[in-house]
Amino acid sequence: MPSQPPDISYTVPGMSTQDSRGIIEMLQMRLHSLNDLHLTLKHVHWNVVGPHFIAVHEMIDPQVDQVRSMTDDLAERISTLGGEPDGTPGALVNQRTWDDYSIGRAEAIEHLGALDLVYTSVIKDHREAMQATETSDPVTQDMLIEQLRGLELFQWFVRAHLESSGGRLSTRGASTESGAAEQAADQARTQP
Repeated sequence: MPSQPPDISYTVPGMSTQDSRGIIEMLQMRLHSLNDLHLTLKHVHWNVVGPHFIAVHEMIDPQVDQVRSMTDDLAERISTLGGEPDGTPGALVNQRTWDDYSIGRAEAIEHLGALDLVYTSVIKDHREAMQATETSDPVTQDMLIEQLRGLELFQWFVRAHLESSGGRLSTRGASTESGAAEQAADQARTQP
């Protein structure tokens, strides 16, 4: 469960420590989310198999690098606001509100189906944080907007593999990673 950020003795000029504490707490969860995402992407990179292995394997590494860069930006913003970023694995596991990625060694299309749901969740939560900082901290909001641009682009890369020529996503309606993986595999089997 998310913990309360420690008391802070300073923040950026023009912002109250109360507002800063709330933003730090929100950014800490975004930091956990993106740390988890970059580890999940690396897991996919190592465990993808099948005829589209090399395409997905090579597509994932630049995403890993950029998501890791996003975590650095988040941690530095937490520090700038007077907080203490916590990037330890224990904090991530203890404070996250989601489960581990559930797909192991699998076909490329299955991983992509599951990643679509992962990206949807990360983007949704990132967008909520971005909206919550509109008035209180436009500097943080600007950073989150830039990160959303990258995250949404990465999801598009993933979805390009999942979309039919008619524009339908194979993962439509899926509520679990395994369900999305199965739906993606089923559609791939029926398409030429």
